[in-house]
Amino acid sequence: MRVFCGMLIAAAAAAVAPAVMAQAPTEATSYVVTYIEVVPSAAHEAAGLLKEVAAASRKEAGNQRYEILQRIDRENQFVILEAWTDPKAADIHAGASALKQFKDKLKPLQAGFYDERPSVAVGVAPSPPVSDGAVYVVTHVDVAPPRKDDCIVLLRKLVEDSRKEPDAGRIEAWQQTNRTNHFTVTEMWKNRAAQEAHISAASTREFREKLGPMSGALYDERLYKSL
Repeated sequence: MRVFCGMLIAAAAAAVAPAVMAQAPTEATSYVVTYIEVVPSAAHEAAGLLKEVAAASRKEAGNQRYEILQRIDRENQFVILEAWTDPKAADIHAGASALKQFKDKLKPLQAGFYDERPSVAVGVAPSPPVSDGAVYVVTHVDVAPPRKDDCIVLLRKLVEDSRKEPDAGRIEAWQQTNRTNHFTVTEMWKNRAAQEAHISAASTREFREKLGPMSGALYDERLYKSL
C-alpha cells in the first residue's frame, strides 16, 4: 500500500512539474531600464549609436527585448528597455564587446550619467505588435521605503486596469533591484489620443491620488517614440 501511495505522489509531482517549469522563464526574466542624455547637438549621432547596439544586442543569447526610445519633447534624451531570460544572460550582455564599444563611443556625447537600472517584474504581459505612431510612456516612481509594498499593490492594479483600456498596448511595471523602493512603469499606446484618454481614466486618477502621499518625488512621466 505504501509503495502504491508513493507511486501516486510521484505521478502527481511529475504532472505538476511541467507547469512549474513553464512559468520559470517569466519569473526569472531580468529587466533593465537605462536613461541616457546627450548634448542637444549630438542627438542624431547618439540615435545612430543606439540603433547599432540594439541590433547587436538582439542577436545575443537570452535577449527577449531590446527597445530604443527617444523622448518626444527633448530629442537628446533616450531610454533603453531590455528584457533577458535570466540574470546570467543580462550579466553576459553587460560585459559584451558590443555594449562596451557603444559606451566608449557614447561617452564624449553624454550630458549626464549613464543611468542603468536593473529590475524585476511587478506586472508584465506578452508584448503585442508595435503599431506605427505608437506613443510610449516611461515613468519613474519613487516612494518612501516603508511604503514599498503598498506601492507594489497600487502598481499591479494600475497595470491590470490600464490593459483593459481601448488602444492599450503593453503596460508593465518593474521594480529596481538595487533600490527596491524605486519602480518603472512602461506603457505603449496606439496613439497620443489613447494616451491622453488614459490620463483621464478614473482608475488612473485613483492611482495617482493614492500614490501621492507615499511618493518621494514628483510623478516623472515622460513620452517617447520608438527608434
